[in-house]
Amino acid sequence: MQTRTIGDSAVSAIGLGAMPLSVEGRPDRERAVATVVAAVEAGITLIDTADAYAPGHDDFGHNEELVAEAVRRTGADVLISTKGGHTRTPDGGWGLDGRPEYLRSACEASLKRLGVEAIDLYHFHRPDPAVPIAESVGALAGLLDAGKIRMAAVSNFDPAQIREANEVLGGRLAAVQNQFSPAYRDSQPELELCAELGIAFLPWSPLGGIGKADDLGGGADPFRSVARAHGVSPQRVALAWMLAKAPVVVPIPGSSRPASITDSAAAAELVLTADELAGLG
Repeated sequence: MQTRTIGDSAVSAIGLGAMPLSVEGRPDRERAVATVVAAVEAGITLIDTADAYAPGHDDFGHNEELVAEAVRRTGADVLISTKGGHTRTPDGGWGLDGRPEYLRSACEASLKRLGVEAIDLYHFHRPDPAVPIAESVGALAGLLDAGKIRMAAVSNFDPAQIREANEVLGGRLAAVQNQFSPAYRDSQPELELCAELGIAFLPWSPLGGIGKADDLGGGADPFRSVARAHGVSPQRVALAWMLAKAPVVVPIPGSSRPASITDSAAAAELVLTADELAGLG
């Protein structure tokens, strides 16, 4: 598989978003582990998780533990990306906590669950309106300096926030993870800024989100005709289209089945023509 760069690390051009393996509708553990193993066997060397990807607040960290177990089974050298800053509520909802002390404690807990001395790529999961960006991202700078994380990243940031985060980190912002797909293109400005700054851009839900990949979240029509011409799935075309947007793009499609992540991984080798890309927008 072709590779792309996050910070100082080369990773597969397609990653695996592991969230579907731990939230509502998740597969059983055997199939979940088999999905991660299939991703690695297909050449994927980037797996994205988060402490808050869990069935509920009682199982906080479920996805990190699952990913760590599955990766250990493969024995492969995989870059694991995780996040802190989202919390879970007793009713199954999601909360935010961007306080520096919380992020430091969240990182320590993730280190234990992943069984590593330093986290490869650590994201501040989402801005917390109650905490200034500089304070939250400043905690990541401290974790970098302390050697707790190898690279720092942010998720769900707008262009101004990305610039501020990079400044707080002294130019060490390695990646941005925002929603981007055929049906959701509102993050095009963030993608373009990352391309300008040489920061990796990791689209989450690149196939439209959990349970919506069949029709790419409602945006499949233009991709179907291209898919027929190549004899591949519309989902594979969507990921190839995304890769062609900029060399910094590394999509992280979610999957709960070995077959689907194997198909997604093959997008790294699909080359679309200039006319096809123009037609897809």
